[in-house]
Amino acid sequence: MSGVTELEPPATDLITLTRHILSQQYALGPQATGDLTMLLIAIQVTSKYIASNVRKARLINLVGLAGDTNVQGEDQKKLDVLSNDIMVNALRASGKCKVMVSEEVEDAIVVKGGSGKYCVVFDPLDGSSNIDAGVNVGTIFGVYKVKDGSSGGIEEVLRPGKDMVAAGYTMYGSSCNLVLSTGQGVHGFTLDESLGEFILTHPDIQIPSRGKIYSFNEGNSLHFYPPTVKYPESIKYPSNGKPYSARYIGSMVADVHRTLLYGGIFGYPDDKKSKDAFPMSFLTEQAGGVATTGTQRILDVVPKSIHGRCPVFLGSKEDVEDLKKFYAEYDGEKRW
Repeated sequence: MSGVTELEPPATDLITLTRHILSQQYALGPQATGDLTMLLIAIQVTSKYIASNVRKARLINLVGLAGDTNVQGEDQKKLDVLSNDIMVNALRASGKCKVMVSEEVEDAIVVKGGSGKYCVVFDPLDGSSNIDAGVNVGTIFGVYKVKDGSSGGIEEVLRPGKDMVAAGYTMYGSSCNLVLSTGQGVHGFTLDESLGEFILTHPDIQIPSRGKIYSFNEGNSLHFYPPTVKYPESIKYPSNGKPYSARYIGSMVADVHRTLLYGGIFGYPDDKKSKDAFPMSFLTEQAGGVATTGTQRILDVVPKSIHGRCPVFLGSKEDVEDLKKFYAEYDGEKRW
């Protein structure tokens, strides 16, 4: 009909997260036992449950303080504790998890008597201090496989991030997004609440080779090393007259999610948990980006403790390589 725009019919072949995981594992052939599939499905269930509680928390007093601090010295909120309990119980019930490391718990959690073949490191609710302000928060996780012949102790998580077999995060905001990699690229899913399923909406995410956004907490610049001071200056006052835009939300999940989709660079100089850094670095590399401490590939870092810290710079390849040049020129004392 003249003057009328014909709309394409909606896609009818919906790829759910469960279907996606099964198809990836099936492609591995005999080496796929189904254990990782069951573990990732358990994480999917926790994401749905935590998403529901985040929505409720904005309405009722779940955002109040629980009266304690976590291992990083941050005030724990009631929702932090609840999210942690949900995650721990779901992973234990899956029967596939042997060791857990949570930001909310000082010691590693070893499942006694279990036959699980995987270890999961996680932050059950990153950015929870932002809930009152309506800012996106999220769950970050990384998965290691227990080495053959190992009894499954704390040594299983004191390994470099390159040993992980899967990593991802779930972001709770105006929509609920789960981003996952099992070493076969990065794929994003959005929760369709009417179906109760995560649907593939961002297949094969690739970070642009260069972006136009930098994401640093410049309020801490007094404590930055010279390279981390000079690099932002170079992109705020570039010779080409085209400065980068600054975007810093203060929730790692939200800042990294934007970086994965739009490119640019995210930085947390010398003050971030390794266990958050590893999953995000795994995702970044799988999406074609780079993740570094400034002097070393993050996925090569061997943690000395389960709650260790390391500097984090990740994002578009060209942007991160530019930052690394400033570190290469710096010969001062380095704390890492």
